[in-house]
Amino acid sequence: MSKRWFRLTACLIAMVALVSRVQAADLPPVKLALIEGMSGPFANAGAMVERNLRFGIERVNAKGGVKLADGMHPLELVVLDGKGSSEASLVQLRAAIDDKIGFVMQGNSSAVAAALVAAVDKQNAREPGRRVVFLNYSADDPALTNASCSFWHFRFDAHAGMRMDALADALKQDRAVKRVYLLNQDYSFGHDVSREAQRAIREKRPDIAIAGDEFHPIGKVKDFAPYIAKIRASGADAVITGNWGNDLTLLVKAAREQGLDTKFYTFYGNSLGAPAALGDAGVKRVIAVADWHPNAGGAASDAYYRAFRARYPAASDDYLVARMPLMVEMLAAAMTRAQSADPLKVARTLEGMKFDGEGFHPSTMRAEDHQLIQPLYVMEMDKAGTPGVTFDNEGSGYGFHTLLDIPAAKTAQPTTCKMTRP
Repeated sequence: MSKRWFRLTACLIAMVALVSRVQAADLPPVKLALIEGMSGPFANAGAMVERNLRFGIERVNAKGGVKLADGMHPLELVVLDGKGSSEASLVQLRAAIDDKIGFVMQGNSSAVAAALVAAVDKQNAREPGRRVVFLNYSADDPALTNASCSFWHFRFDAHAGMRMDALADALKQDRAVKRVYLLNQDYSFGHDVSREAQRAIREKRPDIAIAGDEFHPIGKVKDFAPYIAKIRASGADAVITGNWGNDLTLLVKAAREQGLDTKFYTFYGNSLGAPAALGDAGVKRVIAVADWHPNAGGAASDAYYRAFRARYPAASDDYLVARMPLMVEMLAAAMTRAQSADPLKVARTLEGMKFDGEGFHPSTMRAEDHQLIQPLYVMEMDKAGTPGVTFDNEGSGYGFHTLLDIPAAKTAQPTTCKMTRP
């Protein structure tokens, strides 16, 4: 009797799951717009974002989608090429609004993010019936959740000050570093990194001298050899850089080719070809900070990473930025909790929301400024197979092991946000 009951129960569960999938297929999708540089010098970064977001959307849809008042709806990603410029991104924002998309995602430029926040604020005040929520996964300018905060903007990445404090904690342990060279992209984020680096060094390593503070054109430098020569001439023991995309890859290639014997304290040294470009020259010399990395550890973390690699098996696609798919999954949870895809209702649900991050990355969307409070990891490059480096990056044979595991509560910083709520 018990076996028959078990089989019947299993059959009923399968039928319910099938009905849910059919429902989700029959009901219109909830569209999410990605506005990102899908062409130009940082197209590889845009493609990386798209993969990560699709992974999150597919995970949500595999569970039936989001549960709204009328049933289960799938999520759908709409990719719009913002070309890495504010002007083109604003044009694409208008296209998303005209398509009645209430959720817009962007991140690979703080300058673009600032323009989008201002435009979304104006749009929502002008047309309350066509409101938009802006989900930011990478634009790290601290102002976006401080002086320029908006009710309609939610940041899912740690801002530049939070990341720099984590790197400075690692510098506190590296007493061999006496002189640092700051090299960053010449736009808002690069200047944020420079300013935050100087602040953090004053607070945590006042004995360190700033040997240089330089900015270069974003996305335009093809040969970083002259910058490497300046770094060497300065006598710096370490470089601090927020460079990303090709600007980071070309920088580390030049460092390897010129035999620069200094450490690199980076925001993104674990990404998009950088470990392979450095090779042995980067072992125990490249330090990066992130909200997660493949060797963060734990069964749930490992399973999530392996699922991503199964979805994207090509070595060139091996860059899981966990906060991106988790952002989608947290948004889906907020919609289901609100029983609505109305931007205002979802925004109110996201405020203060706690999310377990698939069992390995607990986080909270701070209501005061819409800054996600989450763990941070400082990691060091090493060869795959060495202690703490189970997984390598992009098939390079090099990965990262954890130097510092900073819990969410310790990554939080005060905010000056004075938010106006609808």
